[in-house]
Amino acid sequence: MEESGSGSDVVASPLAKWRSDFSRSFQNYLDSSAPHAGRRWLVTLAAAVIYVCRVYYAQGFYVVSYGLATYILNLLIGFLSPKVDPEIEAFDGASPSNAGSDEFKPFVRRLPEFMFWYAATKAFVVAFLMTFFSLLDVPVFWPILLCYWLFLFILTTKRQIVHMIKYRYVPFNFGKQRHTGKDKSRSGNASSGNGRTD
Repeated sequence: MEESGSGSDVVASPLAKWRSDFSRSFQNYLDSSAPHAGRRWLVTLAAAVIYVCRVYYAQGFYVVSYGLATYILNLLIGFLSPKVDPEIEAFDGASPSNAGSDEFKPFVRRLPEFMFWYAATKAFVVAFLMTFFSLLDVPVFWPILLCYWLFLFILTTKRQIVHMIKYRYVPFNFGKQRHTGKDKSRSGNASSGNGRTD
């Protein structure tokens, strides 16, 4: 009996070692790809194009596509939402917006960009693999699914935009003031201006 237990340990040990090595190297790859947002999203775009081509040529898997689109919409809402809901802050007595003060508060997302990218890419890969199982190709009238998803998209984004307007936050960085490096550039311009003789 002891021999069988030690034999299973011997069999399980290389498998556990392989899993540990693969997990470590995969995490290392993810960590090294973190600063390269543009390249990462190009990979996701390529995965999305491959998935769309697969569905187009298979002429099916519309339920899988609907589930994928709904999941991506859910990720997008998490990406556009603040980490701490202003409604909860207002209920707790804290000020929901920072409009009255000059204090700079960066927008902290409920779902960070890297996690959004990782989940979206993984979703496209899983959905692509699902298209190879004919059991998941449920016959359905796809225009109804498309109309329902568009209705869901419009309703959800409208609610998110109303929430953003109500609590005065913008989840994007472009067009916002930058609070680093401006003082140095101003002092540099001022010193160069003082040294001029007209």
